Amino acid sequence: MENLQDIANKMVSKGKGILAADESTPTCTSRFESIGVESTFETRNEYRDMLMGADGLNEYISGVIMFDETLRQSTTCNDKTPFPEYLSSRGIFPGIKVDTGAKDLAGFKNEKVTEGLDGLGERLSDYYKMGARFAKWRAVITIGDTIPSDACIYSNAHALTRYAALCQENNLVPIVEPEVLMNGSHSIETCYEVSQRTLNVVFEQLLMHHVDLSGIVLKPNMIISGLDCNEQADVEKVAELTFKCLKDNVPSDVPGIAFLSGGQSSDLATAHLNKMNEKYMDDMPWNLTFSYGRALQEDALKTWCGSNREGAQKALMLRAHSNSLATKGMATDLINS
Repeated sequence: MENLQDIANKMVSKGKGILAADESTPTCTSRFESIGVESTFETRNEYRDMLMGADGLNEYISGVIMFDETLRQSTTCNDKTPFPEYLSSRGIFPGIKVDTGAKDLAGFKNEKVTEGLDGLGERLSDYYKMGARFAKWRAVITIGDTIPSDACIYSNAHALTRYAALCQENNLVPIVEPEVLMNGSHSIETCYEVSQRTLNVVFEQLLMHHVDLSGIVLKPNMIISGLDCNEQADVEKVAELTFKCLKDNVPSDVPGIAFLSGGQSSDLATAHLNKMNEKYMDDMPWNLTFSYGRALQEDALKTWCGSNREGAQKALMLRAHSNSLATKGMATDLINS
């Protein structure tokens, strides 16, 4: 049996990243509506089977994060292999989203705290038996005129930490995801300051609760301008400030950092990752890779439209290949073409 450190290192190995396919049923339904496809148990199964069945996916993808429904689904071919078993047979780690969503933080207007700790130990034990080898929990930090508050940051960091400790207790690698949202008109400097505050508290809590940092994967936001900011930072600036923030705040014990795309366009998410690895790879104590959802799936979803499996898989593989190159700082020619 592989230990947590081995799995965490393989999840973030150079040239590979993580496919986030953990959309909830409402989110999946919304995306299917955008392409005119009815969202049913069967169509969601067919779509996920298309993603996971792409030929050569294991060359670029180390793990797939799934929703509870997906973990219980199977391939659509005659043998009906459960997805965790199918992924494992291809050398891809099956993962599971375990939080139950961000809810209003009582007493703090416009701030959220992620829930899902009740009964989590038992759920993690069951997920491990079903074949999962890592899990994911997302905390949401919003930037506004007077937020985030310390209470919001500490509440989310504490929940992330309790989740991470329970994961390791149940032999699952925790993906720790403290996301500072892009929404807002804030500057890139404000994003840096809030992200730094958040990471400091997260690692303070992780260490306090004896979480083994060598057996986690960090999934943070990049340091970018707010979506509505009049001055959008260029790729060079994003790479510079993101690397500085991580270098100053993420312990070297962490094996790797797998960025979320967080509403960036597919092209920008790749360009930012590529620039960081191109410029700073020799100074990194950890690997920098991707854990993208929409930035990997968007082209595939639009191509699929309920039936074009082969075309959708080609679109997915093109994005996966581009981001694989970006983990080595070698995607410049593709980005500029």
